Amino acid sequence: MNRTNIQKILFLLKKKYKKKKRTTLLYSSAFECLISVILSAQSQDIIVNKSTKNLFLVANNPKKMILLGEKKIRYYIKNIGLYKKKAKNIFQTCILLLNTYKGLVPSSRKELEKLPGVGRKTSNVVLNLIFNKKTIAVDTHVFRICNRLGLAIGNTPIKVESILLKIIPNNMKLYIHSWLLFHGRNVCQAKNIQCNICILYKLCKYNNKLKF
Repeated sequence: MNRTNIQKILFLLKKKYKKKKRTTLLYSSAFECLISVILSAQSQDIIVNKSTKNLFLVANNPKKMILLGEKKIRYYIKNIGLYKKKAKNIFQTCILLLNTYKGLVPSSRKELEKLPGVGRKTSNVVLNLIFNKKTIAVDTHVFRICNRLGLAIGNTPIKVESILLKIIPNNMKLYIHSWLLFHGRNVCQAKNIQCNICILYKLCKYNNKLKF
């Protein structure tokens, strides 16, 4: 995609979504953000928020989470997809945070990805939200939108991410993930494509977009 069209897409996304928070996940600390992002994998933020509202009341730091125990963590997050695996990851993550990082969330990708349940996408989100690093997480929504638009075409998330890091101006790297995410959730969904309300319709390269 040429530079002019990239700039037009970024302008329209900024105009539409600039007033929104960078995430709909609810948290009040770096630790709560990390746990929320781990739980959000393949799950809706609204469901995660309902579970963490009660979970964080009883365990809002690694030590309290360990004392709560894996079994009780399961109880609090039982409405979230893959809750058993996530409970195990959270419990083990908290042990590692306490024993290796003095209970603090590490600020580097290398250290974050040593934590159970934390892959590249999760580490990118945490680095972006908590440490204001100019990382760009590529989840299913961002991957879909970038390929449909022709903004960043790639057959893997890492390929799309590498392209985005090259073409997105530094002053927008903190926000582009959330803008594309909101657009993917609300307009350009996987199966329900709402081209009739899409602000990017004229710039979109998707072969199967609806015709008007």
